[in-house]
Amino acid sequence: MTTHMTATRKEWLAARLELLDAEKALTRRSDELARQRQALPWVRVDKPYRFDTDQGSVTLAELFQGRSQLLVYHFMFGPDYQAGCPSCSAIADGFNGVVVHLANHDVTLIAVSRAPLATLQAYKRRMGWTFPWVSEPDSDFTADFNVYFTEAQQRAGLVDYNYQRGGHAMDATQVPEPVARFAASCGTDAPTYSRDRPGLSAFVLEDGVVYHSYSTYARGLDGLWGMYQWLDRAPKGRNETGPWWRRHDEYD
Repeated sequence: MTTHMTATRKEWLAARLELLDAEKALTRRSDELARQRQALPWVRVDKPYRFDTDQGSVTLAELFQGRSQLLVYHFMFGPDYQAGCPSCSAIADGFNGVVVHLANHDVTLIAVSRAPLATLQAYKRRMGWTFPWVSEPDSDFTADFNVYFTEAQQRAGLVDYNYQRGGHAMDATQVPEPVARFAASCGTDAPTYSRDRPGLSAFVLEDGVVYHSYSTYARGLDGLWGMYQWLDRAPKGRNETGPWWRRHDEYD
């Protein structure tokens, strides 16, 4: 016998309609937040970033691939990793089907990591992914957009992540168990693993000039986790006490 509350169909419908009012309010609030994001001022990007791609070395403007908008997923895959971050991998599992729709709506979606291009290409083959993924080996781009920090910054507590100093900071003496586990699964130690962080940055190209419009990090990426959008609608919800996911080819 279930311990969850049960009801008649009539009682369920009344409760569902009450929930629907809350869902509609959340949808309207989400629409308003989207408008606020789009109203943010743009910041001109003049630094000459370069990226290693399947087609050779390109500039930030060339990453747009002829479109006017660029969404960059900052994928945690440092040069010392042997495999990509499991969390970033779970998010990236949703990219293949989305990228073609975005491309046909004037938006290019790519992933950027600091690992060498050949390493990223091999992991891409392992995961069965086809979305564009480029390497930014000199780290200026990832550092400037607050998703990579040096060992010296880490040791000094000078990590500015998710718009706060020391946010999610980590050193060898204070390592949460999930971080240690994820680091080991990437073939590295926790401090090295945590110098790279996840994020999303948006850019626009107008009259040959690139502007930065938006970045988000940490829980700001929740909407990109396709599996969580489904779990939030499942009877038991997320039903978790900690990180449970693995790379999709590592489940039993």
